[in-house]
Amino acid sequence: MDSDTIVIPVPAPRRPIERAGRAVTRLPPTSYFLTSAVFHYLGPSFAVLLFAHVGVLGVAWLRIASAAVVFALWRRPWRLLRTLTASQRWVLLALGAVLAGMNSLFYLAIDRLPLSTVGAIEFLGTVVLAAVGARTRRNVLALIVALAGVAALTDVRLANQPLGFVFAFANCAGFMLYVALGHRIANTAADGTQPAQGSMSGIDQLGAAMLIAAVVATPVGFAGALPTFTRPTWLLWGIGVGVCSSVIPYVTDQLAMARLPRATFALMLALLPATATVIGLVILGQVPTPQDLLGISLVIVGVALHHNPQRTEPVQSRPSGPSQPGPR
Repeated sequence: MDSDTIVIPVPAPRRPIERAGRAVTRLPPTSYFLTSAVFHYLGPSFAVLLFAHVGVLGVAWLRIASAAVVFALWRRPWRLLRTLTASQRWVLLALGAVLAGMNSLFYLAIDRLPLSTVGAIEFLGTVVLAAVGARTRRNVLALIVALAGVAALTDVRLANQPLGFVFAFANCAGFMLYVALGHRIANTAADGTQPAQGSMSGIDQLGAAMLIAAVVATPVGFAGALPTFTRPTWLLWGIGVGVCSSVIPYVTDQLAMARLPRATFALMLALLPATATVIGLVILGQVPTPQDLLGISLVIVGVALHHNPQRTEPVQSRPSGPSQPGPR
């Protein structure tokens, strides 16, 4: 080769999945939430139909395990072990346990109660957290309205399905922890710093937490899923439930949490009880009564009214350099 020849390095072509990932991160933040809103209950509605063939906890295990496999193949989250701080390891362990418990409790609840009722109760926790964290008149009013809605819902079926409501309120507590821990990993990199804009660190950490959830859920759910290993159609059905329930909505939640102020994200949660009602009606044929609609409407108003004063600044304006995040 001539000594005067200038060699210009040619970058290696990006894989299609990497190009697709970059394209997804450029979408408007609200589009992530709207996608999550649909799949958050579309997957569980398919799970309810699968309950006729597979035990509830078996379906929950299929959901968690299939999502863990998808994240493992896509993100290889074990690579985080080199950079995780002790604090973030505890966060991921906690989130994994929460995902396992929350998903199992949610399925136990929707096996006994309409999807819309469980969906409305699920979001009572966001109003409670806001009222405890900021005791304003607005939040007190939001809490009263939301509690009135839940009271209307529980009055309809409490006598017939008390255990269903126990599971629904336990799932509500799990959802509160999921939102808090989800915001933590969305806004804190594995090494404890703030991730740069467009970073996939939150999704990588979510993948690690899902692997932990699969381990936690195996002792109680694996036996119930065994019949699917001899019925390929049921197994594919369960994998589809996992992708629709725990991959698409959780990934879009992370993308939304990292780009929307927490107050805005919390406000948009008001859409979810309505989404659960529509999907329950269309997919499962669960027609709400007038009292159901009243209760769900009051919960939606309560969630929309509540205000979380933390992080009202646009997320996009934050610096991309490392800093020490505060408690979330």
